[in-house]
Amino acid sequence: MTVNIGIIGAGMIGEAHALRITQELTGARISAVADVDEANAHHLVERLGGEAHVYESGEALIAGTDVDAILVTSWGPTHEDYVIAAIQAGKPVFCEKPLATTAEGCQRIIEAEIAAGRRLVQVGYMRRFDTGYRKLKAVLDAGKLGEALMIHAAHRNAEVPERYITPMAIEDTLVHELDVLRWLLDDDFVSAQVVFPRKTRYAHDKVADPQIVLLETAKGVRIDVEVFVNCRYGYDIQCQLVGEEGIASLPQPESLEYRQAGRLSTDILQDWKDRFADAFSVELQAFIDGTASGDIQGPSSWDGLAAAVASDACVKAQQSGQIERIELPERPAFYA
Repeated sequence: MTVNIGIIGAGMIGEAHALRITQELTGARISAVADVDEANAHHLVERLGGEAHVYESGEALIAGTDVDAILVTSWGPTHEDYVIAAIQAGKPVFCEKPLATTAEGCQRIIEAEIAAGRRLVQVGYMRRFDTGYRKLKAVLDAGKLGEALMIHAAHRNAEVPERYITPMAIEDTLVHELDVLRWLLDDDFVSAQVVFPRKTRYAHDKVADPQIVLLETAKGVRIDVEVFVNCRYGYDIQCQLVGEEGIASLPQPESLEYRQAGRLSTDILQDWKDRFADAFSVELQAFIDGTASGDIQGPSSWDGLAAAVASDACVKAQQSGQIERIELPERPAFYA
């Protein structure tokens, strides 16, 4: 079976996903594209060989008879409506983060999916598909470290544009840790605090940088995440898991080692797209396979809600300077 996929949103991430599906992955083809700027959609179709159908809107694409499944890679505030429309059409939908821009929007998606009676949504939290994080989880789940006690993590970017403001350090950056660390520990967050060290001179006026986010889980694990988005030297993701009987650290990305001019050195990645390139491919292949088999796996609508609730609490903590509670509603049995 070849899965016919329609993409809503022909920007950078939509184009990258389309090229992956066309050039690297198996079992699917891009059959349709829609974008708020129709010229972008036509440009992407040309890059893919000119065979996909360009629809005038995302809603029309979802209803198309030549579309089996949907990829939502459009502007974040449009995600909720497109995902619900796909659910109501009975079509599997892969949605890049955020699932919705509010916790209430995520809840509406959950209600629509439960009403449909089967899982149709996979959220684009690619770190769960990264080899390094999977190795960390395997070690923890096997009991090799004993019980988890602490996590020390960092999310660093070389620089960010002027439009990047303080809340985005949570909503666009930390949100990946909010998902992957919850998955890694199989535990929910219960509180958050944000503290601000001395500000780097490389940060513009609208962003406080760096930040340190302190999280506590229901089982009592303490987590500190450094968010530093003007670190200058590159894109760097760190995660160290401290257990009762040992410590495990996220492996460094493979990099060539140089011995040259009296120095020993390795390259540092500069772009998040390179750091998680393999994970993007694995998560999309999982979506294709899940669509074909009728068994969608990966981050669920419930996981999208959990990230949104934790993100809202962290933004509140940025503003209040206090420890803020993170309160999830009861998990529906549908997502057990």
